Amino acid sequence: MPRGPPKHLKRLNAPRNWNLGKMGGVFAPRPSPGPHKLRQCIPIAIILRERLKYALTNKECMQICMERCVKVDGKVRTDRNYPTGIMDVVQLEKSGDMFRILLDTKGRFVCHRIKRDEADYKLCRVNKVYVGQNKVPVAVTHDGRTIRYPDPDTKVNDTIKVSLETGKMTAIIKFEVGALVILTGGRNAGRVGTLMHIEKHEGSFDVVTIKDAKGHVFATRMQNVFTIGTGSTPQVSLPKGRGIKKTILEERADAEARGEI
Repeated sequence: MPRGPPKHLKRLNAPRNWNLGKMGGVFAPRPSPGPHKLRQCIPIAIILRERLKYALTNKECMQICMERCVKVDGKVRTDRNYPTGIMDVVQLEKSGDMFRILLDTKGRFVCHRIKRDEADYKLCRVNKVYVGQNKVPVAVTHDGRTIRYPDPDTKVNDTIKVSLETGKMTAIIKFEVGALVILTGGRNAGRVGTLMHIEKHEGSFDVVTIKDAKGHVFATRMQNVFTIGTGSTPQVSLPKGRGIKKTILEERADAEARGEI
């Protein structure tokens, strides 16, 4: 009988959005328990080894982390398998690199390079609001934070801007028609658009309709939607493509223009 949760992860079973090569070995780094779910995160080891190429092996990832070179959301993380998720800020002070973990239009994790002033805050989606012990109001966010005494206007599905230095919320972005949103799950993960319509389905999944900057309309479940701004101005900078998905014909035309075909 096995004892406790699994400690390994086969490479073929690793999430597809990590973009790991099938033939690169048998195993993949299994994310440690943390603020993001196993299939909605990317461990630090993958960022250092596969994305930034600062390490060649898992052992080198461990050495970089144990030298306290990696900060996630302003805190040093020495676990090479620590899970980072969407909107997390990863800092490597020795090299001066700062990244925000986001999704591209194909739903894959990307390390989007950001400037110093943008690395001081992150956006958090509110998953739960309740009144706790001693009648203290509490908001729980998508990355496991519990914000005590949040703004009384804070509701589930809203997004709050959190200062990484103090851990306090500094602004609120309401989840409403006309808001700018990014999708974090489903077939349209990584796409950015304006919220057009909200359909309530009692006892089932609420569905929202979104329209991107090119006029394409698509729908998804409400739990996949993350508000990032109002109107057409996002509170965080977006990766290449700005969340507009291209058709395969447009992708081919771009590849021909670059001389890749």
